[in-house]
Amino acid sequence: MGRFDDRVAVITGASRGIGLAIAQRLVDEGARVVITGRHQSGLDAALEQLGTDRASAVAGRADDAGHRQAVLDHVRERHGRLDHLVNNAGVNPIYGPMGEADLGAVRKMVDVNVIAAFEWTRDAVVAGLGSSVVNIASTSGLGASRGIAFYGVTKAALIGLTKQLAAEFAPAIRVNAVAPAVIKTAFARTLYEGREEEASARYPLKRLGEPEDVAGPVAFLLSDDAAWVTAQTIVIDGGASVGPAA
Repeated sequence: MGRFDDRVAVITGASRGIGLAIAQRLVDEGARVVITGRHQSGLDAALEQLGTDRASAVAGRADDAGHRQAVLDHVRERHGRLDHLVNNAGVNPIYGPMGEADLGAVRKMVDVNVIAAFEWTRDAVVAGLGSSVVNIASTSGLGASRGIAFYGVTKAALIGLTKQLAAEFAPAIRVNAVAPAVIKTAFARTLYEGREEEASARYPLKRLGEPEDVAGPVAFLLSDDAAWVTAQTIVIDGGASVGPAA
């Protein structure tokens, strides 16, 4: 018996990287998953890995209300239940000083990284969400972050949103978050590509994170093993928060 036998999960932004690793972990532990992403080709590749007997996909933008409704309709028609939601979809279209940030890009980050997570959670609860939510935040939301400053602002907002939603939806629904540091994904490539050894040096565990390093804690928070855990943000940073590596 797996921890997620007979459970159904929706994972947004799961065609690759952290989202796909979470989907794989849940499938490995017995879940059926519905993944989302902007591009059908990426979702098709993810389904080849996950297996169409345990996974299905709906393409669309995370901040599009029509897409969100299509996903929830698909879940109802295919599975008849929804137990878990992972708000993983996020964007960071700019890199550089926050004072030079394009306001259109700033608004897009707020729409996808914060408002969409709120709307996915609220609509999933209305659709009958039965157990738990995990939001994918970032250590950039815990302090100042050079180069990705406004992305960090949106992740700080997501951490605050996590606490508010946990308070409002308790006791029926638990809402938690994780805050990873740099994870080796295409999304974070700008932060380490060509200088991975240098980027890894500040971590006491002497390496960057892998998507699977995030998937495990997320699976814990979604599962009944975390039945008395809500409104929390687990930091996944290879020890960086305690200071530079010796």
